[in-house]
Parts: sequence; C-alpha cells; structure tokens
Amino acid sequence: MSAIVVKNLVKEYGSVRALNGISLTVEEGEFFCLLGPNGAGKTTFIKVITGQTRGRGHVRVLGVDPMRDPVEVRRRTGIVPETESVPTYLTPWEYLYLVCRIRGVEDAEDRVERYIREFDLREYEDRLCKELSKGTRQRLMIAAAFIHDPPLVVLDEPFINLDPLYQRKFSRYFLKKVDEGTTLLMCTHIIEIAQKLCRRFAVIYRGQVRAMIEDGEDVESAFLRAVGYDAEDLSD
Repeated sequence: MSAIVVKNLVKEYGSVRALNGISLTVEEGEFFCLLGPNGAGKTTFIKVITGQTRGRGHVRVLGVDPMRDPVEVRRRTGIVPETESVPTYLTPWEYLYLVCRIRGVEDAEDRVERYIREFDLREYEDRLCKELSKGTRQRLMIAAAFIHDPPLVVLDEPFINLDPLYQRKFSRYFLKKVDEGTTLLMCTHIIEIAQKLCRRFAVIYRGQVRAMIEDGEDVESAFLRAVGYDAEDLSD
C-alpha cells in the first residue's frame, strides 16, 4: 500500500490558489523529497496531508482521508514543522514526556531517556525550552516527531538551524529509520543534502508539480529547469 496518495489536490486562500491540481504518490518505506522555492506550496501541501487544513481532491495518508479524520492521521504521523513549536515553559524532558503520554507510549520514561541520550539533549534536559538555542530546539522537535515510532514522518525543512555536524548526524538517523521501514516525506531547500538522502523528488512551483525526478538524475539542474532557470543563468 502507498503511504501517501494525492490526486488533483486544490487549496485556495480566498482568491489565491496555493495548490493547483497536485498529484503524487509516496510509497511505504520511501524517503521522498519535495523541492521548491519559497511560496511554492510545499508547506500548504504538508498542512493538507496532515489534517491541519482542508483542500479539495483525493488524499489518502496511510489509507486515511485527512480531511475526514485528521485526528487519526496525526495520531499515526510524526511532524517536524517549519516553524518552531516547542512549548517555552517546559523543559526538554517534560516536553518529550508529554508527547509520549499524548501519543499513548507505554514506556514513556524509558523512551524519553533514550531519546534524550540519542539526540544529545542530556545537558539541556532540565532547562526551559525558551533558554535553548535554535539548533537545540530543532533537535528536540525532531526527537518529538520520532519518539512514538510512527510509520510516517513529515519533515518540513528539518535541517534548518542545524550545524554541519548535526546535519550529518540526522542524515544518518533518517536513513536508518527508512531502513527500518519508516516512510519519510521531506521538504528542504538544501538540494545537495536531499540528493544524498532521497531517491525520488517532486518539484513544486506555483502550486503545481512541475517535475518528478528519479534517482541518478542531476537534481539541481532538473530543479532549475522546472522553475524556469537554466544552470548557466546562475553561473558567474
């Protein structure tokens, strides 16, 4: 079964059509990447498939329609949002424990301890989140998305605020989760990282899928063509 199936998805904000007939499929156990410039519609697409907003068209996520049952989709999905969302008044340990309780994780304390250790959060576990650096809060959000072992994780710019060391570390972690059978859908502007991690790509531009890119293709050149540029246009 495909993890995500979208056909002719349309989303409008008043007179603005943010998504204009998008169709794509993400297979189970795949690391799929959405590419596109700012304002292309990537984050709106994520909000629709995770039940945060409604659109028009056929959408199935893990066999569930997120417009009819958004709670079930979010229950089975981990989400790393583009905008930081950790509660400033909690510590990392408290936040991860809260996520576990909401997600129904039985071994909540043990799970929190493991993720605190694996995500290098030990020295920050008792600090208020408002005192943490952006990079540390980003690691915390990634931990919260994976801590309940969901079959699908949606990553909206997961490498933002991460230094090169943690970009490398989380790249390895994401690939490990895919090897274990987790489906990952990622939006990112960092094409060189995406090409190392993913095997299929969709280029979204002005609310439409302008190109599907397969493993082995030059992702940067295909992306530039899809959004109306030639590589030579950007050369010195």
